[in-house]
Amino acid sequence: MSSHKDWDIVGDHAVKETSNKVTYREQVKRGKEMVSNNDNIKYLEKKYPEMTSEFKNIQSEQYKLFCEKQHDYGPSNIAVGTQLSTEAEIKLSLTGLWFRMNDKIQRLKNMLMNSRESAVKDEPIEDSFMDVSIYGIMAMIVKNKKWGK
Repeated sequence: MSSHKDWDIVGDHAVKETSNKVTYREQVKRGKEMVSNNDNIKYLEKKYPEMTSEFKNIQSEQYKLFCEKQHDYGPSNIAVGTQLSTEAEIKLSLTGLWFRMNDKIQRLKNMLMNSRESAVKDEPIEDSFMDVSIYGIMAMIVKNKKWGK
């Protein structure tokens, strides 16, 4: 039977300390240090250099495409002609973005589930993946009340 000094209280949890295991408190502390020191980023970039590099490249492509489209459309198409100053206007904008995302997701579903190639010559499946991602970011910008500002 272990004595009470072998146990550490962390929040509402009793954690038994052993010489060969790290306590919950230490795990939390290390996790916070890793995040604050960007160790997770460094670790992933070292362990998976091609994946992390590709992620950054895709994000850069998305940003360029977003800027080109916004140059052509302007912010009012997402704002649905409103100022996005009320919760109702924001909800309307988010609903519009949801419809756009749903259209792309339905296209992806149809193409993937039915093993179909794109019938639209200049619109490969990758474009739909890109569009869904960009619409998600746009929704976050609207939700954060930064759209058009």
